[in-house]
Amino acid sequence: MPDGHKSLQLDGIYRSIQGDLDEVEGRLREISGSSNPLIAEINRYLFQKGGKRIRPALLILSARMCGYKGADHIFWSALVEIIHTASLIHDDIVDNSTLRRGRDTVHAKWGPNISVLLGDFLYIQSIALALKTKTYPIIDLLADVTSRMVEGELIEFSVNGSLDLTEDSYLEIIGKKTAGLFAASCRIGGLLAGISPRPGERLEEFGTALGLAFQIVDDLLDFKGEEKTLGKPVLSDFREGRFTLPLLHALRTTGGKDRARLLDLIEHRKTRTDAPEQVQKIVRAAGSLDHAFERAAAFTRKAKEILAEFPPSEHRSSLVRIADLVLQRNA
Repeated sequence: MPDGHKSLQLDGIYRSIQGDLDEVEGRLREISGSSNPLIAEINRYLFQKGGKRIRPALLILSARMCGYKGADHIFWSALVEIIHTASLIHDDIVDNSTLRRGRDTVHAKWGPNISVLLGDFLYIQSIALALKTKTYPIIDLLADVTSRMVEGELIEFSVNGSLDLTEDSYLEIIGKKTAGLFAASCRIGGLLAGISPRPGERLEEFGTALGLAFQIVDDLLDFKGEEKTLGKPVLSDFREGRFTLPLLHALRTTGGKDRARLLDLIEHRKTRTDAPEQVQKIVRAAGSLDHAFERAAAFTRKAKEILAEFPPSEHRSSLVRIADLVLQRNA
């Protein structure tokens, strides 16, 4: 699916909340502005309009689906996007990534020292702004999810290149790093709407399932996508020793000479220029791409089953369409 087609589909899904998302963009510009020229320059680069803004959209749609009529969702939507952006800055430093969405990373443009400090600054700024609202249930939720995101990054780094990584451990890592903020965005929407605890928990479970599907598809695209579309080199995770679901499945199911070849390619992934291509062939032959897609599809089905518990509405339909699009995306 061409990238432009994907954007058009998102535009259609977001149509009912486009005014809210435009306000979020304005709030992002306001919050990220600074009297410090360097911070202002980097933030302008970071918060240029054009990202998917999935987390703000999940928060807004969840709130609207649950009957929210106020305006505070704009502020909280901007805040979750800032927290997400801070996590990407740190992620790129740890992974030594030079490209994201086809553009230089902050790490590549300004160096690791400034990038670390800016990521820290955005995290602290987010919590400081949240504290001023004295909305403690949401503050507690964001503090917890931010802590778990960093914990996920630490766990992932500690198992980098490990052949002992299990599928369950992989799901734990992406649950903390990616799905946690999806879940928090949905739960915040419910908290703003004042819904009772059980539906709020189900909203959070929806976000978790959707976030897991999103990250599995992201990892799947690392094996089958195209660099021009992805905005980064194919198999960049593999090259850096991040073993994701397709490779983990191939390691578990491949035997004989193919397994020996796969282990040799993993060991020499930084020196053998043909390693990515050869690994792709083994992973495909093992049915590992199909396995990863089915796991993502299962989480998407779970997410949609949870949504079916909520009353029909335009906003619920938009959330269902986001779940469908997660499986169809190519970037």
